Amino acid sequence: MVNIVVFTGAGISAESGIPTFRDSNGMWNKYDAKKLASVAGFEENPEAVLEFYNARRKNLLEVQPNHAHLALAELERIHNVTIITQNVDNLHERAGSSKVIHLHGELSKVTSSRNRLDPECIKEYPLDMPIRLGDKAADGSQLRPYIVWFGEYLNTMSEAIRLVEYADIFVVIGTSLVVYPAAGLVNYVRLFPSYQRLPSENPRFPVLHIVPHIPNSHDLFSCTTP
Repeated sequence: MVNIVVFTGAGISAESGIPTFRDSNGMWNKYDAKKLASVAGFEENPEAVLEFYNARRKNLLEVQPNHAHLALAELERIHNVTIITQNVDNLHERAGSSKVIHLHGELSKVTSSRNRLDPECIKEYPLDMPIRLGDKAADGSQLRPYIVWFGEYLNTMSEAIRLVEYADIFVVIGTSLVVYPAAGLVNYVRLFPSYQRLPSENPRFPVLHIVPHIPNSHDLFSCTTP
């Protein structure tokens, strides 16, 4: 069975109606990321941050997985497929994918504002239930979205790297590969055994990069490692 690792970004969920972040109509062109996606912003105005994420959580109730999510879930029938996603929505899971690694957190969960990674405080939270000021985590601190904000540690990155290193096929869908450290995952794809490089060449590996709405974006291209 082939080990396929699929790395997805905001573009795969855009067709479902979830806004992207960095394109011309992206959220960070409308909102101040430092105020809405950072610990400092939360400490300064927790009500505004919770309002922003409650709106995004509510949006998840109004959208459905699209054909790309469904196709990846169907692929599990014949291959060992793992999804590594930058997205914080749950559309891969709702489509039926059983192995999904979220690099940047999950909108469907909440955690402690004192210790984001405390396993006793991370829990599913109904999307139709707003997170309010005064709602407490198990440690008594204010509840916050289980989201990796700017400057916070990507606690699932090590697991993602391990999975990529053992992938037979690595597919990139819906991300421009400009957000680090997540974009650096491409550097961990192993060389194809059949590829023979010249001594003067840097190692290269073929990656399938799919950009929604761009014709012929499913072509293989070679990436060069540092």
